Amino acid sequence: MRGENLPGQQDKNLRARLYRHLEPAAWDGKGLSPVNRVVTYLILLSVVLAIIDTERTVRASHGGVIFVAELLIFTVFSIEYLARLYAAGEDPRYRGVQGRLRYVVSVWALIDLLALLPFLLSFGGSNSVAFRVIRVLRMLRIAKLGRMTTAWDLLAESIWSRRFELGITTMVAGMLLLVSSTLLYLIEGDLQPESFGSIPRALWWSVATLTTVGYGDVTPMTALGKFAAGLTALAGIGMIAMPAGILAGAFSDVVQKQKSRAGPRRAGSDRSI
Repeated sequence: MRGENLPGQQDKNLRARLYRHLEPAAWDGKGLSPVNRVVTYLILLSVVLAIIDTERTVRASHGGVIFVAELLIFTVFSIEYLARLYAAGEDPRYRGVQGRLRYVVSVWALIDLLALLPFLLSFGGSNSVAFRVIRVLRMLRIAKLGRMTTAWDLLAESIWSRRFELGITTMVAGMLLLVSSTLLYLIEGDLQPESFGSIPRALWWSVATLTTVGYGDVTPMTALGKFAAGLTALAGIGMIAMPAGILAGAFSDVVQKQKSRAGPRRAGSDRSI
């Protein structure tokens, strides 16, 4: 009797194996599990297909091949979704019927479900705007990669840790936009009413100048207007550098903290070996 596995025990073992292969945090090997590697490759392939499918000539000549590939990807993603739903019971939060319902409305489960919908919604469509939107929605499958890496968590922690500094930078940027658009409205409003006839109209020029894009579709004509534009452009360089420096420093700090947290765990596992 000791060597026999009861049906319930076999079910639990299968669920545990699925959970270990599907949940990145549960995988005890290096990198991603083989299953998640395949899923990652399929996500990237589906995004490439969605991009290629927007080209009419490719769609006209290879539409059947793209459809078959999309069908296979949809089938694999459907099996993956059901397997994750089944294996979620290994997590104490998602055990039982109510736990599975909580899993279904969790962020990653909703993303997995949304990744399936574009293929289903594409049936019976045409070349209308709505159908093009549905086709492009397939590129949102790249969001599924979020559970495969800690990069999003690191980025979110970086932004949250510097939320006060970023908030101040945003306020300063808003004030600069308001001041520059007001100045150009006062200086150029009578000469170029179509472009600077109001503060909201001048705001487009301020955004393009402060972000250092400089489309050149709207430019001041007077010497005083050009002088104000030069000051706005110089201020824009600083405005771009400030949040970039804040985020770079915050991201570096978060990465160093993660390495310091992982150090003791790695040392402990080495000692256990």
